[in-house]
Amino acid sequence: MTPDESPTEKKGQPGIVSAALSGLCPRCHAPYLFAAPAALADECSACGLDIRALERGGRFVGVVTMLLALVLIMAALAVDEWLRPPLWASLVFWGPVTVGSVIGGLRLYKTMWVYHQYEERSE
Repeated sequence: MTPDESPTEKKGQPGIVSAALSGLCPRCHAPYLFAAPAALADECSACGLDIRALERGGRFVGVVTMLLALVLIMAALAVDEWLRPPLWASLVFWGPVTVGSVIGGLRLYKTMWVYHQYEERSE
């Protein structure tokens, strides 16, 4: 083990953020975890892993989205109070930021949940 490698890190395993951004399968690491930007695929096209069976407990997606919405609303109010941008500038900025944040947050949450379920069933 090298000094910069943590003891819990598995050799050859991608990090959870890179797995979420790339949509990597927990079994074969092929980029087939997502069928749409934030929707999981039914199964991995490369190895045939049933992804839908691993996602069955992910009922907290609404909670993740609500918490993210709360953070974005607080940030928008703070920016509005501090900078006082015109309405069109706020819409142009916060529209894409909101969509990107929700898609990124959902991808990260779903990837964490699928990887956790896969590791739990592997043991």
